[in-house]
Amino acid sequence: MTALRPERESGAGYGESFTDDSAHGAGGGQGTSYGQQPYGAPGALGDGWYDNAPQEPYPYGAYDSHGGAYDSHGGASDSTAYLPPVDDETVALRVPGPPGTPERPDQPDRSVREGSPAAPGGRAARRKAAKRRQGRRGGPRKAAASTGAAQGPGRASGAPLSRVEARRRARARKASPAVVASRAIGEVFITTGVLMLLFVTYQLWWTNVRAQAQAGKEVSDLQDDWANGKRNPGTFEPGQGFALLHIPKLDVVVPIAEGISSKKVLDRGMVGHYAEGALKTAMPDAKTGNFGLAGHRNTHGEPFRYINRLEPGDPIVVETQDTYFVYKMASILPVTSPSNISVLDPIPRGSGFEEPGRYITLTTCTPEFTSKYRMIVWGKMDEERPRSKGKPDALVS
Repeated sequence: MTALRPERESGAGYGESFTDDSAHGAGGGQGTSYGQQPYGAPGALGDGWYDNAPQEPYPYGAYDSHGGAYDSHGGASDSTAYLPPVDDETVALRVPGPPGTPERPDQPDRSVREGSPAAPGGRAARRKAAKRRQGRRGGPRKAAASTGAAQGPGRASGAPLSRVEARRRARARKASPAVVASRAIGEVFITTGVLMLLFVTYQLWWTNVRAQAQAGKEVSDLQDDWANGKRNPGTFEPGQGFALLHIPKLDVVVPIAEGISSKKVLDRGMVGHYAEGALKTAMPDAKTGNFGLAGHRNTHGEPFRYINRLEPGDPIVVETQDTYFVYKMASILPVTSPSNISVLDPIPRGSGFEEPGRYITLTTCTPEFTSKYRMIVWGKMDEERPRSKGKPDALVS
């Protein structure tokens, strides 16, 4: 640059006016004005100009065109204000240092915050840099923008809702009848599913646990009574246990009770003896007859669940207080009607037996987990062994 700062004449104090030959001719001498009044003089640049000028303060460390430092109100400071050192090579404007370098060596750079990189350029550049930093840090501008977007277009942040807008939003939040109905139906389905799951768990698991516990206790009590001589062979009351059924191949040991009541006998994990009305059958110690038993195939202890696995010749043992009655499995009827009571006749129909004898009949439901049909298994007496002679081979082996 070629714009040089006027050199200071000897004998003239800083701030005094200088001579401008071009403005006043060659006769202009020391102590005369350039043709304009000093900056601070009244009426300079027109009366009242400074009073009406914008009062934005000059940045810290700014200088006037004559080298004087401006104060915070834009006026020139006294002659003791800091002056930048004169370049050794030229008296042109100083070359700015690297970003962040303070303009006054004895003062920190106030335009740059501590810990923040200096923004090159002037005040506008620094403001833009500050705005960008606020955006990256999620400052108030970002929060306000997000709030305004959530409240909807065309509405300032924090502005109250109009009555129409409030009603519209209330209607939008209110569920439609179809949504309410679908929710109710869904809740009904969920509740029904939970109840069904609980019922299945109860039927398939808990009933077996409870029935097996009851049957085990009945077996233990029955054996204790036999050992103590408290029970004698004879007529038994409905629901009273009087014998034990052994099916060695299926690892089944279950008490036999009088009657086929579900509540008193079958649901307690025991097998019941057909002993009433048209379904009455003989006892094991009868000389001829058919000893008929019923039991659950599924749930409630399910003692007859796997009787379909029995094969001809497999032993079926009835243990009483003084005798073991050993039967051999003879035949099976996989499916028949529940009303087919002829399978309990003294000579059961369909069993293959043709003459009177000592038979045993096991009945249960089929298919599994239903009671639509009945499955029948027959056996024929093979051995009657007193308890005094010990257990039969079927129970020993």
